[in-house]
Amino acid sequence: MPEHAVANRRFVDARIKHRWHTQEDFAAAYDETARELQEQARISVRQVRRWESGESTWPNRDARRVLKAMFDCPPEELGFRRPARPTGRRRGGDGRQLEEHVRRRTFLGLAGTVPVLDLTALDRLTAVADGARRCGEGELLGHLRTALDDAARADGLAGPREALPTVLGLVAAINSTARTCAPGLRRELLVLGARGAELAAWLHRDAGAGAAAVANWHHQAKEWATLTGDGAMHAYVLLRQAQATDRTEAARMLDLARAATDGPWTLPPRPRAEAFQQQARALALTGARVEEVARTLDRAHRALGRAVPASGPSSCTGPLGDAYTRERLMVQSAICYREAGQAHRAVGLFGEHLATAAFAPRDRAFFTAQYSGALVAAGEPDEAASAAMQALDLAAGARFGQALAELRRTADDLAPYARRPTVREFRQRLGELATV
Repeated sequence: MPEHAVANRRFVDARIKHRWHTQEDFAAAYDETARELQEQARISVRQVRRWESGESTWPNRDARRVLKAMFDCPPEELGFRRPARPTGRRRGGDGRQLEEHVRRRTFLGLAGTVPVLDLTALDRLTAVADGARRCGEGELLGHLRTALDDAARADGLAGPREALPTVLGLVAAINSTARTCAPGLRRELLVLGARGAELAAWLHRDAGAGAAAVANWHHQAKEWATLTGDGAMHAYVLLRQAQATDRTEAARMLDLARAATDGPWTLPPRPRAEAFQQQARALALTGARVEEVARTLDRAHRALGRAVPASGPSSCTGPLGDAYTRERLMVQSAICYREAGQAHRAVGLFGEHLATAAFAPRDRAFFTAQYSGALVAAGEPDEAASAAMQALDLAAGARFGQALAELRRTADDLAPYARRPTVREFRQRLGELATV
């Protein structure tokens, strides 16, 4: 790099001191360190250039962890400038207003488990909770149901960080109102609260929160389902826990999915079908024979066949699991066959059923990312990279976390084909996203 183009000389000097004499050398060492740390962050030469020229002044959280491991010093010592912190005073308000924002953020004793929200997001959280409390009892449940459904739709379209502040505000309102209201209303509030807490768990997971935060919200959902005698909801949360279990813990995933169908409760047909599908995926991950996976998927189809036709659009507060359709079961079956080593069968199912318009952007991004991984396994790296870029276009702006995680898995699988132009373009775009 020409001398006049260097703005962050401290970083360049540190790089050269560690014998990474070129930007390409450093990018390769960075990626290797990220893999050793099991971090998903990857970097491109273009991003190294941005750091050295001062165009990018503060690395993101994952990048800071990798840099700390490489240089054994904080990023400030490498010439990076930490963004200025808010002064704690809001325009048009005072310190007590900010204190109230923080207090609301710590409801249910779960302080520190939510992703950091900016002041605009916290304003929205407060407005939702206060708006709910101003409703009369006759209007309250309707207000909360409508707002929760709207938040779930926002997640499907724009991602978890758009929906999460509203959902936290709604659960805060439910929790505080249920303490003082009449017993009949309290039960209805807690039934709805279980739905909201389960949605909060989903949003935290997709937003990249730690496993403890997701588990806390699953626990809250099960507690409220138990208090209200809602056995089906308790079983549904077990299913969602199975879905949130990492694929490296297949035995636990299988236990949770089986508990959802075999426990002392009755799941409605649609979520029961989804639980059998999750069992099939877990069986595939444990190395079960493909015939056993297929038999379990047949059970899912039989369960779904007993579901009554949906009477209207699906919603978060409507019949439990009513968004589970045949198209969703078919693409999830493709995931099961991918995990069972049946890549070509998975590719065929994905190709057929992703062509429909049945999926919200978040779901289409995730399933297309899975499709790209199946294409790699089927020996089609260029097609895989093209599908992965389609998924990336859907997932990048909204930061659909699970889709992006699958795309990183695809990028790793495509490493042997890194010199192919389409593969190189996809991996570079994904790496640049990780540095934003």
